[in-house]
Amino acid sequence: MQAFEFFGGVPALVIPDNLRSGVSRACRYDPDLNPSYQQLAAHYQVAILPARPYKPKDKAKAEVGVQVVERWILARLRHHSIFSLAEANRCIRSLLEELNTRPFRRLPGNRRQAFETLDKPALRPLPQHPYEVVQIRQCRVNIDYHIEFDRHHYSVPHQYVGERVEVHASDLLILAYFRQRQIATHPRRYYSGITTEAGHMPTRHRKQQQWTPGRLKGWARDIIGPDTLAWVTGRLNERQHPEQAYRVCLGLLSLSREYPAQRLNASCRLANRQGLTRLKQIKAILQSNRDKLPEQLSLGTELPQHNENIRGPKSFH
Repeated sequence: MQAFEFFGGVPALVIPDNLRSGVSRACRYDPDLNPSYQQLAAHYQVAILPARPYKPKDKAKAEVGVQVVERWILARLRHHSIFSLAEANRCIRSLLEELNTRPFRRLPGNRRQAFETLDKPALRPLPQHPYEVVQIRQCRVNIDYHIEFDRHHYSVPHQYVGERVEVHASDLLILAYFRQRQIATHPRRYYSGITTEAGHMPTRHRKQQQWTPGRLKGWARDIIGPDTLAWVTGRLNERQHPEQAYRVCLGLLSLSREYPAQRLNASCRLANRQGLTRLKQIKAILQSNRDKLPEQLSLGTELPQHNENIRGPKSFH
């Protein structure tokens, strides 16, 4: 990309070496290009023709250019102490300008004049927008219809669960492709978490997504009672993401269809006192009618010490 910008145009053909970032598998007849390198070629509308392996003559001009740079730039900097990459680039650029304007020994003019006369008129103009580097990975869609990229999970349509999709990640966007067809687009996130689009959900999950912590708390407080509100609030607060507690809270509130609000609130009161946090524990209280029993004595209350059923030391020999 920087080379094209330096030249001020795009050539018709690029002949790279078999570098790993450009050629995934070298082959004399049918090499495999890196997918990102293919996208770069498509963006600039250039043809990529890798040189044959172990054939330096295929790129003789590049080999000679490296030799010239070693002699007239690197050799002159070998005794300099350079402390940063930016400083190295400044030194190289100044010597590069000098090299390009250095007169040829046997031909008229210099490298810059030859480029301006021969090469630049043949270049096509640069595209309006520069190429944006894209990372490409293969991902399998999890059972929750999400794919994971860089510690963040992104949703895709639920019908692709179990399929392998191709993920294209730029600095701003995440694109998911299935068999070369785009199926999902998300803004890229640089933190751990979940991004879910409502249209990707099954119908039953979409209805659940309409709930919010405030709506759950309001139903618990207004329809059932304050002890139920306290139990629901505890479940929402103990999870890193409140959405993870939606299902258990909805399960509790749905018990109001089977039991009166008074009994459900009493069961939550008993669960709050005993530290019960599972929905099945509240169901067990209701099924065993423990919520109907009189209030139990607290552990701090003193039990009677004199009773005919209490045995003392005289009862043992």
